Amino acid sequence: MSERSVSKRKQEKRWYTVMAPEMFDRAELGETPADEAEQVYDRTIQTTLGELQNDPSENNTKLTFQITDVGSDTAYTEFVQHELTRDYLRSLTRRGTSKVDAFITVLTTDDYRVQVQPVAYTTKSADHSQEHAIRRTMIDLVEEAAAERTFEGLVDGIVEGRLSSAIYAEAKTIYPLRRVEVQKTRVEAKPEEVAAEEEATVDVDEDA
Repeated sequence: MSERSVSKRKQEKRWYTVMAPEMFDRAELGETPADEAEQVYDRTIQTTLGELQNDPSENNTKLTFQITDVGSDTAYTEFVQHELTRDYLRSLTRRGTSKVDAFITVLTTDDYRVQVQPVAYTTKSADHSQEHAIRRTMIDLVEEAAAERTFEGLVDGIVEGRLSSAIYAEAKTIYPLRRVEVQKTRVEAKPEEVAAEEEATVDVDEDA
């Protein structure tokens, strides 16, 4: 075999099929090339809920996954982020109405730390006290949902719209609402990272 042939073989990349996590039914996300399996780790893959479910009406929901494990020709991912598109959120804004949002960091029953960002749109302009009450309701319901659910259960409830529906049902008694969405969900820390932070905190307290 000539040196040229050997060189060409070395340059050939291997393609790995990227799979969604089990909570998204191990759906195929696409393929990614690499010279070595180690190069595939930590790569992020972005898709839409519409592409995963073959439902164009869900294309306004973006999902981000990160590769955490690699087999012989398959790469496995974990959920990193859920986010609604800017165009969709902009379409919900109306003149003479109020937009109420919140940024809530919660811990699930299996110790994932997650930031959840719900947003509510009113039918007319609400006053400050009404906006405050709506925001308080959003915070309470998100914290309750996390306290009762695993990470997978929380993400499923958000992506499938059950959490936003629960917020809508409760908050509309404060002021008429047109729409409630969870505009973004992001994993801030995995259980092992949360545990390491807690250990570090304990060490600092003991040294003090």
